[in-house]
Amino acid sequence: MMAMSLDGFVARKDHQLDWLMKQKTEGEDHGYDDFIASIDVIVMGSNSFRTVLSFGEWPYNKPVIVLSQQLKDADVPAHLANKVEILNQSPSALMKTLNARDIKRAYIDGGAIVRSFLAEGHIATMHITIVPILIGDGVPLFDTLPQDIDLQLEKSEAFGSGLVDLHYRVLS
Repeated sequence: MMAMSLDGFVARKDHQLDWLMKQKTEGEDHGYDDFIASIDVIVMGSNSFRTVLSFGEWPYNKPVIVLSQQLKDADVPAHLANKVEILNQSPSALMKTLNARDIKRAYIDGGAIVRSFLAEGHIATMHITIVPILIGDGVPLFDTLPQDIDLQLEKSEAFGSGLVDLHYRVLS
């Protein structure tokens, strides 16, 4: 589940989300609460983790795994020690770890992380919200991939705010 500007970015180059926060979506249900209730763990990269830390209050009640080659457990604030785990694994290795822990459904969050999981064939579904704004430059959701990834549209829904939710199944 990702929000993306109409020109394909999930954040500005400095990872700021100010463009997303100014959207007027009160009263619209984009399915976030139901989606979060359906997952077992959130997987993100170090840039997404740093961005979420900048929000002040930790927004997740699910366990979070941060994939990073640079971050260590000591980089996790003490109040999140039992909520956040730092791992240095590839998507395929992480999937084996999750399977061994009997974790069935993971939310993969962040542009680079989503691309790496897509490239290794570990994304089954995508819920992308297109935000009606052009920011011109930033962190792309989709960039270079090693091969075509075919998708099947399962559902689309437009909202009064101008946001459009797209639900895709990844075809293998």
